[in-house]
Amino acid sequence: MLNEINWPHDYLPGLTDNFASNEVIVKGIDAAETFANLIDTSIWPTYYSNVADVEFDNTEGTKLAPNTRFRFKTFGFPIEAEITEFEAPHDGQPGRLAWHGWAEGDAEHRLDVIHAWLIEDLSEGRVRILTQESQKGKPAAELHEDPKDPMNVGHQEWVRGLAATVLAAHQG
Repeated sequence: MLNEINWPHDYLPGLTDNFASNEVIVKGIDAAETFANLIDTSIWPTYYSNVADVEFDNTEGTKLAPNTRFRFKTFGFPIEAEITEFEAPHDGQPGRLAWHGWAEGDAEHRLDVIHAWLIEDLSEGRVRILTQESQKGKPAAELHEDPKDPMNVGHQEWVRGLAATVLAAHQG
């Protein structure tokens, strides 16, 4: 049985203005190494083209950790974020990472999101990488109406890029 994202009630998918869900299942990598690559923001731009200018507020270095405050640019938004869930994979349990992100603004421009990740080992040497984002605000509603579906397209690049990065390290 596959695990699922732990959602705060106010961000339950289907009750917000936009929702994106992306995943890949890859053979030949493991959840621990995948999680380690995900939390290292210094390498995000090497496998995800839609992120820039990652900076930290309350920690040194480039790795996400519990309660980390950070900021970055994505989809044209300057995002402030704080880690709300952080659990590395262990003892058969999936790795979990989530942040509350927001772009300040008035009612026309404010964006609030929960972006969550689940990284789990599966049978036969496979790893599942799942990311989901639930969004509130007028910009989220506009993204939902965009026929190019930028959130799903962009986040699929992110999960595929993460998987390819870890797989390349195993093959290199």
